[in-house]
Amino acid sequence: METLKYKVIRNLVQYNNYCNELIQMLESENPDQYEEEIDLLTVLIEHYDAEHGTLNSDADPVELLKLVMKDHKMKAKDIAELLNVSKGYVSEILNYKKGMSKDVIRKLATRFAMRQEAFNRPYRLEGERMMEEEEDAVPQETLHS
Repeated sequence: METLKYKVIRNLVQYNNYCNELIQMLESENPDQYEEEIDLLTVLIEHYDAEHGTLNSDADPVELLKLVMKDHKMKAKDIAELLNVSKGYVSEILNYKKGMSKDVIRKLATRFAMRQEAFNRPYRLEGERMMEEEEDAVPQETLHS
C-alpha cells in the first residue's frame, strides 16, 4: 500500500510544516504544477485552523495582518512588495486609514494560505472613528449658552 504524502494534521509541528510547504509551492516559478497539492494542503490547514483555533477569529483584518506579519517576520516593506503597492499604502492600512482592496485581500489570503473572509470583514477606519466621536460630542455652542 502506498503511503500518503499528506495526512490529517494532528499537531502544531505538522501544521507549521504544511504551511511552509504550501508557501513554497505558492511562491514557486510555476505554482500551477502544484494545483492539486495546494488545494489539498489548503483544506487540511483550514480544517486544523477551524478545529484548533490557530487564528484569532476576533481579530479585525488589520490586527490579523499584523499577527501574520509578526509570525512571518515581515515588515511593511515586505508586504508592499508582496502586494505590489507602495509602503505608504501598507502603512495607511496598518494605521486604519485605508481599507483593503479586493486585490489586496486576494493576495494576502493566497500568500498566507487563509480564506479571503479572514481579511474581508468590516472594520472601522480612523476617519470613521473620529466622525462617530464627533457625532456623540455635545456641540460647543450649547456649552457656552
